[in-house]
Amino acid sequence: MEHRIDRIKKQLHAQSYKLTPQREAIVRVLLEREEEHLSAEEVYLLVKEIAPEIGLATVYRTLDLLSELKIVDKINFGDGVSNYDLRKEGAKHFHHHLVCTECGSVEEILEDLLEDVEEIVQNDWGFEVKDHRLTFHGICKQCQEATVKATQ
Repeated sequence: MEHRIDRIKKQLHAQSYKLTPQREAIVRVLLEREEEHLSAEEVYLLVKEIAPEIGLATVYRTLDLLSELKIVDKINFGDGVSNYDLRKEGAKHFHHHLVCTECGSVEEILEDLLEDVEEIVQNDWGFEVKDHRLTFHGICKQCQEATVKATQ
């Protein structure tokens, strides 16, 4: 974890920002819960446990800054709530998600499935792709299996 925090600190410094104690507390929460896609309110409640003086506005501002600097990805899974996900180290792009419309589970796809599509967009339209997002909405394997069991 310390290695990731040092790298994030360097990313912030490269853009003339500091890793303040509040920012570090937020980054630590995101690192500890990396698989959870936390909302700003969830981050706030978890950060309050280790930094009781922090305010909700500080959490929002920090998440927005980290998102702008591409340290964190801001995601909306269609429920009107923004969730935050640390960008994987060395990732050129946002990773993809599978969202179950039955149980709400979220699975990550870490492979970049759109490299060929990006190349076509760049070659055929002359459009320089900086990032992309792909979210599949459907029914997860567990919910499908539960439905099959319920109908038997």
